[in-house]
Amino acid sequence: IDKSKSHWEAGNHKMKRLRNLGECILASKSPRRQEILSIIDLNFKVYPSKINEKEFLEYPPEVSAKLCAEKKAETVSKIFENNLIIAADTLVLCKGKILGKPETETESYEMLNMLSGSIHKVVTGVAIQKKSENLIESFYSTTEVKIKPLSDEIIKFYIKAYKPFDKAGSYGIQDWFASQVDSIKGCYYNVMGLPLSKLYSLLLTLSSKK
Repeated sequence: IDKSKSHWEAGNHKMKRLRNLGECILASKSPRRQEILSIIDLNFKVYPSKINEKEFLEYPPEVSAKLCAEKKAETVSKIFENNLIIAADTLVLCKGKILGKPETETESYEMLNMLSGSIHKVVTGVAIQKKSENLIESFYSTTEVKIKPLSDEIIKFYIKAYKPFDKAGSYGIQDWFASQVDSIKGCYYNVMGLPLSKLYSLLLTLSSKK
């Protein structure tokens, strides 16, 4: 028996199983999340939710991220009742403060200055819903990230060149800022905005029930 062939066939079978989910809806306009879902060859289209993410920031970060993701999924599932909805919300927690998306250069500078030379947590809440089947699943994932000390010059350069106003914590680990990351502990894709391994396992479980 060709073991390599049998392993390939088993893996290919699992990938094909995701097709049992039909066309999924990603309730996010984030290009990073679209890129991550494309890795597992999921059949999906994008329909962003339009909720106010800030209304959940009064809760602890793990609760906030999960509640926000659930609200996003719920909102979009009312429009696409027969599709599986995938929604997510990412927060950065540093020195006891939740960092969302900066709205100005000043806010961006303050966030990056706070992250400089410290370890922070990135929390992503994920929600999966399908209204026609009363399906509701949610979880969160946490990754620790250590940032090198950042000079004023580096911070100002990054803000000017990359305009990280659509990113929690005001940085993207997948762009130039990766050069300022000393280490990470946990899922890399979670820092990008979607914990791929955990999500894939859940999708695989759901697809096997079809």
